[in-house]
Order: sequence, then C-alpha cells, then structure tokens
Amino acid sequence: DFPPAINDQEIGEYLERVPPPWVLKPRSDVSAIGIRKLETADEVWATIEELNKREVLRERASYHVLARFIPGEVFHVDSLIYDSRVVFAGVNKYGRPPLQVAHGGGAYISQTIPDSADKKNLLDINRRLIKAMRMQTGATHAEFIKSETDGDFYFLEIASRVGGAYIADVLEASSGINLWREWAKLEVAHARPRLRPRKEHAGIILSLAKQEYPDTSAYDDSEIVYRVKKKHHAGLIVRSKSHERVSELLDDYGRRFENDFIAVLPPLERPE
Repeated sequence: DFPPAINDQEIGEYLERVPPPWVLKPRSDVSAIGIRKLETADEVWATIEELNKREVLRERASYHVLARFIPGEVFHVDSLIYDSRVVFAGVNKYGRPPLQVAHGGGAYISQTIPDSADKKNLLDINRRLIKAMRMQTGATHAEFIKSETDGDFYFLEIASRVGGAYIADVLEASSGINLWREWAKLEVAHARPRLRPRKEHAGIILSLAKQEYPDTSAYDDSEIVYRVKKKHHAGLIVRSKSHERVSELLDDYGRRFENDFIAVLPPLERPE
C-alpha cells in the first residue's frame, strides 16, 4: 500500500487507516536519498506543502509516495531473469537498515545469508514478485523488511537494475557470477542459460572516510578480496567458505572503522 502524495483525500484516508510513523520517499532515487520519516499527520501535511513549493518539478510531492514505517531487518535479493524466469538470485542482509545509515551515519554492511527458512522464503517471495511485475529479461534488485513485531516479510521496493553500493561485487565474490556481464549475455541469448554459482559467503563494509584516500593496509586478513578505491570512502569486501567467518570479520571491521575512518555528513535530499 504505497499511495502517491497527490490526492489530499486519499492521503488523509491513508493517515487515518495506517498508524504512524510513515515514510515519504521519492519514486525514483536510490540509497535512501530524499526519504523522510514522519511521526505525525501534521508533519506529513507540512512536508507535502514544503515539497510543492520546490521549483524543480521532480522534487515536488507528486513525485513521492507514502508508506508505513516497519522496523526490522532489511534484506535484498538480486536476480537475473531470462524469459520471465529467475536464473540466478543472491540473498543478502544489511547490517543496519540503509535508511538508518543514511540518516544516522556509520558503516554500511551487507553480507550473504546461509541456507535457512528465511532464505527459502525470500527466494519464493522474490520469484512471485518478479512474475507479478511481468519482468521479462534483465536484472532486478528487490528489498524486503522482516518485521521485528510479527516476523513476517514485507515488500519494500524493487528496481529493474543491478544493486548499487558494490552489491554486484559482493555477489561475484561469493558466487563467481558477475551480474553486469551475465545481464549483457542474457540480452543476446537464444536459450535459457545454465549458471553454476559457487557456494561461498561474502560481505562488504563501506563508509564515508575522514581521509581523502584512506589507508586500509592495516586490515590484512587473507579473506579480503577487494579494497574500495574512492575519494573519502573506506571499504572492504571479504570472502570465505564460512558464513561465521565473514560475520566475524565484518563485526571486527565495524568496530575498527569507527576509530579509523568513519565520517558523518547530513543525509542527501537529492542525488549529487
């Protein structure tokens, strides 16, 4: 239930029917950019009024949707699709919800999850979602929240693209499947491809850095397979056959990044 912020009557009915807090989010931006968490109906109406005064058309309220804020763990499923069928899907869990990282700062963490009831459930939900959306051929990035209240999964969003923030690199580290390369192959394929992913685990830690070019050489574990090379960013991707080892490394790096690198900036309202 994602009503567009256009019709006042529809918005009012939604606010009466769905308990707070809510989020008002742009239809098209990524990485929690422009998302606002709102606690009261007055806040919602004031935000809509403010947005409608913007000079840039795509920043106005009509380019946003309302949604119920559901606290819980956030997962993402990244897929390759051929002829409406999922031919590859990787399931990862964020260390902290992206909205929390974008608005509160800190390190972004995402890692593959082991075989489990949650993974099986998410793969099934993802397949049904892609079928309902009538996806044909390409790549998708879908996100789901596991509610801390009832334990159910709730659909958050889906995009017909490869996930950002080095998600493709993490999946390639764990599975050997490069989403960009395989997507290109799918576009010219004449038969359903048979992908054979390896079954390892991987994860990433990424943050804004105080240093222009942070030095991560003190992080020398053999499981590190990629170091992010980007101004004012520190990031590492690790790979192991053991999910527990990946979690151990990311937990350790999270604590060390706090002291070594992390910088915090106000959340972006629009892409730079």
